[in-house]
Amino acid sequence: MTAMTRLMLGRTLERICKGVLLLCLLHFVIMMILYFDVYTQRFDLFSRFNNGRNGSRNNVSGAAGNGHHFYYYNLSRPNATLASYLAPSVQPETNQTPSPKPLPPCPEIPPGLVGRLLIEFSSQMTMERVQKENPNVTEGGRYTPPDCRPRWKVAIIIPFRHRENHLKYWLHYLHPILRRQRIDYGIYIINQLGEETFNRAKLLNVGYTEALKDAEYDCFIFSDVDLIPMDDRNLYHCYDQPRHFAIAMDKFGFRLPYAGYFGGVSGLSKKQFLKINGFPNEYWGWGGEDDDIYNRITLNGMKVSRPDVRIGRYRMIKHERDKHNEPNPQRFNKIQNTKNTMKKDGISSLTYRLVQVKRYPLYTNISVEIGKPPPRPIRG
Repeated sequence: MTAMTRLMLGRTLERICKGVLLLCLLHFVIMMILYFDVYTQRFDLFSRFNNGRNGSRNNVSGAAGNGHHFYYYNLSRPNATLASYLAPSVQPETNQTPSPKPLPPCPEIPPGLVGRLLIEFSSQMTMERVQKENPNVTEGGRYTPPDCRPRWKVAIIIPFRHRENHLKYWLHYLHPILRRQRIDYGIYIINQLGEETFNRAKLLNVGYTEALKDAEYDCFIFSDVDLIPMDDRNLYHCYDQPRHFAIAMDKFGFRLPYAGYFGGVSGLSKKQFLKINGFPNEYWGWGGEDDDIYNRITLNGMKVSRPDVRIGRYRMIKHERDKHNEPNPQRFNKIQNTKNTMKKDGISSLTYRLVQVKRYPLYTNISVEIGKPPPRPIRG
C-alpha cells in the first residue's frame, strides 16, 4: 500500500512539472513574438526615414530623366497598407496652445458696484495721479473687461474747450466707475478750436462720426465734462429707449427741472441716433439743443428712459460761464420748429475740418474746426 501511494504521488509530481515547463515554454514563445514585433516596427521606422531622406535628396538614377522618385515601404507591420504609406504623414503639434474658452456675457448688474459715492473737488488732481489709478486703461482711454463679454461697445463723447481742470476730475471719477460697471468703452474729447461761439450739439455729432472711425461702437454716451455721477449703479450703456442719465443734479436741488429735460448726460444706441438724424448743428451758444434732441426723440415715436431719481444724482463742478458760450437768443424759436428742421439739420448735414487726433493714456483728443454761426438777421 505504501509503495502504491508513492508511485501515484510521483506521477502527480511529474505531471505538475510538465505543466510548469509547458507554461514556461508558452511564456517564452509569447515574449519572442512581442520582441520581434517591436524590432520589426523599429526597423520599419528606420527604413522609412532613410528612404524618405534619400528620396528627397535625389531622383533614383533610373528615373532621373523624367523626374520620378522611387520610394520603398515596409508592409510587414500588421494592418499596414500601401495607401497608409502614400498618405502624407501628419505629426502632432507639440507647441500648439489650446484655444481660449469664449468669455461669458457680462452680468446685467455687475457684482462689484459700490452704490452711493462721495464726490468732492477740493483735493488737487493731476493726470499722473489719474493714470496711476487706472493701469488697465489702454492708450486712447480704452478699456475692455477681461473676464466677460459686454453687450454694448460704448463711445463716451465729451464736447470740450478750455476745461482742462474739469477733465482731470472727470477722468479721476469716471474711469473707475466704468471699469466696475464692466463697460467696453473708449473716451473721446471733442475739442473746438478757435474762439468762435461754442456749439455743443455739433461737437457731439463730430464725436459720433470720429469715434466710428476708431472702432465699431454701437452705443454712444454724450456727457458734459463738469458732471460727475454720484452712484455707480447708474450704468453707462444703452437701453431699449434713449437714455437720460443726469436727472437729478445738485444745481437743480437733485430734481428734474422739467419733464422734457434731456441735458447733461444722455445716451443713444447707433440705431436710435440715426433714427433722429443725430443732433442739430445750428444751435450756437448756450441752451436749446437738448430740448431739440428731446423733440426729435418723441417725434420719431420713442420715449426717454431714466434711472431712479436716487441713482441718477450728479454733482456739477462749479465754474463761471465760458466765454463765447452766451445764451442763444434764437433757441426758443428753433425748438418750436424741430419737426420741420430735423430731417435736413443733423448728422446728414454735418460739416467740419479735422485738425488733429491725439491719443493720450486716458482719452483720445480730437481737435476740430466747426465754423461759426451765420450772421443774425438785422431787426427792422
